[in-house]
Amino acid sequence: MKIGMQTWGSHGDIRPFLALAEGLQAAGHEVTLLMTCFDSAIYSTVTSINGVNIKLIASPVISVEEAEKISRLVYGIRDPMKQVATILQRGFEPVEDQMFAAAQQLSKDNDLLIAHYFMHPLQIAAEKEQKPYISVVLANIVVPSVYSNPLGFNGLGQWGHRLIWWITRFSINRVLLHYPNRLRKQLCMPPTRDILTQVWMSPHLTLLAVSPQFCQRQPDWPASVQVCGFLDTPDLSNLTIEGVIPPSLKAFLDAGEPPVYMTFGSWMPHDIASQTTTLRLLTDAAKRAGCRAIIQSPSWQDCGFASDDQVFYLSAAPHYAIFPHCHAIVHHGGAGTTQSTTRSGKPSIVVAHLSEQEHWGRELRRMGVAGKFLRRRSLSSSQLARQIKYVLNTPGLSVKANTIADAMRMENGVNEAVKLIQQKFVV
Repeated sequence: MKIGMQTWGSHGDIRPFLALAEGLQAAGHEVTLLMTCFDSAIYSTVTSINGVNIKLIASPVISVEEAEKISRLVYGIRDPMKQVATILQRGFEPVEDQMFAAAQQLSKDNDLLIAHYFMHPLQIAAEKEQKPYISVVLANIVVPSVYSNPLGFNGLGQWGHRLIWWITRFSINRVLLHYPNRLRKQLCMPPTRDILTQVWMSPHLTLLAVSPQFCQRQPDWPASVQVCGFLDTPDLSNLTIEGVIPPSLKAFLDAGEPPVYMTFGSWMPHDIASQTTTLRLLTDAAKRAGCRAIIQSPSWQDCGFASDDQVFYLSAAPHYAIFPHCHAIVHHGGAGTTQSTTRSGKPSIVVAHLSEQEHWGRELRRMGVAGKFLRRRSLSSSQLARQIKYVLNTPGLSVKANTIADAMRMENGVNEAVKLIQQKFVV
């Protein structure tokens, strides 16, 4: 088949689509992948190892300075829907028309369309062209069920879950429904009534790109919703973007006890002043906890930091390669980093910047591989140090993480997704 794919967001929203695109291309399909990176130009040089046609659309959407303003604004907001509205207003809306134009051409040129669940431009374009469409969902909190709810409250019963889902859908539609309906009006299409079930989910196939260790398929989900597993593979086309393990880092690892790895991923500030403040906080937390640490920060040299026997600074590293050598991982609770951490068999200390990241923090604690998550807006080095000490002094967390990792290593989300797609659409 000729398959068109489209995604928007940060690294955690792009890497799963690169992995799936490579898997589909390797399976014999002709794949075109459109990517819009929210805050970086690093994907401008990405090439495919299997021949995927990769195109960058309107990237980066925002400048480094604007990204820092948005980050500070967003993680200071307590209302989850206001967080989403702010991100879309600043980082999606300015390039929505460009992405929609690209989506319409992609739909004309391909037999099957696949998109990030936020990517309503491609969902609309595919519907207009009467082409089958697959939605890829990156978090297990957007598919309604009477057996669970997006707030993580347990013991409410089916009526309680239904009520929370009703409130959630009402809130989402109130904030987001105008986005797809503006584009649908341009194509003389009737308005959509529900973001959750008519945009984020596809009646053809919705792939939940989450490990079954986190997400079991609920009995009341429609047959079109399938759990494929974590979409990732170490030999991605963008591997060089994530760096390599240099000899100096290997020497640091060999010189003492396994360190704690610290990364806020795309939520690490890029401007020097804010990055310096965050690096100082992380460094102080490591010293207070009395642990060795590896701290990932894109411009640590420009911030005036230098590695020593206790703390090693680096700009980037492939998580699949470095995490297994660490004792625990401090991270922001992004879907990709959360699953990479768990697959490596390491416990987590989550510092959530967004409500979705709080969800992953709750999930990790529920599974017994983390303590209470922290919030970035109120984070102090002493708070972080206490959580690091708790994880380091609770060996049961590592035992449980290793058990889950053994199960995750038996999974292959890309292969499962390709199999589900071919079963549904290949005659």
